[in-house]
Amino acid sequence: MAFESDLWLLIPRSVRRFPADLGAVVCIVALTCGSVLLPSPYGTPLRIVFGLLFVSFVPGYACIAALFPEAKDGGDASESRTDDVVERNTALPRPGRGIYGTERILLSIGTSITVVSMIALLLNFTPWKIRLVPMLLATSGFTLFATGLATHRRWKLPANERFAVPYEYWASLGREKLLEPDSRTELALNIALVMSLLLAVGSVTYPAAVQDGSDSFTGFYLLSENETGRLVADDYPSEFTRGKSKPLYVGIRNREHRMTNYTVVVLLQRVETANGTVRVTESQELHRFHPSVRANETWRVKHKVTPRMSGEQLRLQYLLYKGDAPPRPAAGNAYRELHLWVNVSASNR
Repeated sequence: MAFESDLWLLIPRSVRRFPADLGAVVCIVALTCGSVLLPSPYGTPLRIVFGLLFVSFVPGYACIAALFPEAKDGGDASESRTDDVVERNTALPRPGRGIYGTERILLSIGTSITVVSMIALLLNFTPWKIRLVPMLLATSGFTLFATGLATHRRWKLPANERFAVPYEYWASLGREKLLEPDSRTELALNIALVMSLLLAVGSVTYPAAVQDGSDSFTGFYLLSENETGRLVADDYPSEFTRGKSKPLYVGIRNREHRMTNYTVVVLLQRVETANGTVRVTESQELHRFHPSVRANETWRVKHKVTPRMSGEQLRLQYLLYKGDAPPRPAAGNAYRELHLWVNVSASNR
């Protein structure tokens, strides 16, 4: 026992005072950020497990901990550690203004849903929009801020009034129920409960563990800028003048579960249609891009379309390739294809 106390004293004072449940919140935030941002565990069950826990519970728990730092009664903090020694809390419990454990859990789930929804709504009005990394960083920042506030508010309370998760009591109760059941019926029910929990976790993680990438894809899109300066998938320019430029935006959404190198080829073509067959009679390459896009990230570039041929019903074609493009880019050998029909005049009318 003395050896354990000596080891405890080796831990920095600020860490010893930090509440264990809020420390677990910080660890989950760090593990979630690591499983999403680091390349090695990308697309593994770790990302799904941490992500579900992070989105559905952790932000709300930190928020509720900041709002209700008190225990419902003094019995929640049955054992506490001082700054330098471990001691039993012998003070008489006093009624607190906190909430019960069940209420805290339920409120944490509901608050998490509300917090994540509000963060998404606010991000939608920012340049970052609702994307994976901005959502992760914003939610993590809110959670860490709420955790710090909850820690500060708990430290201001007397030790016997602070909320504390009764880990030792739960562990003792769990061992008693699982290893020392009162009857065979209770043992069977305990085994069934454990199997149900394992089945529930497995039903979430197994599909991710065995996925063969069949659900992977890449989004490919064109945008134009309307009169208010907003990017829209509409109102594309259709009238051009040879040698004069008009802007367009081409974008890629990578849902391939890994970083992918792409090639985008922009062509202006004169085509003829006969018997349902389209034949290219003249083609000019206007642009070529080589983006590398991380998994679940979006790449977009503004470019100027400057036609060097004139004519009616010319095809402005965008071809997307994984990796390098072939010597002769065409719709038939492209991974994705987009096109617009444009008219190009020889001079201003």
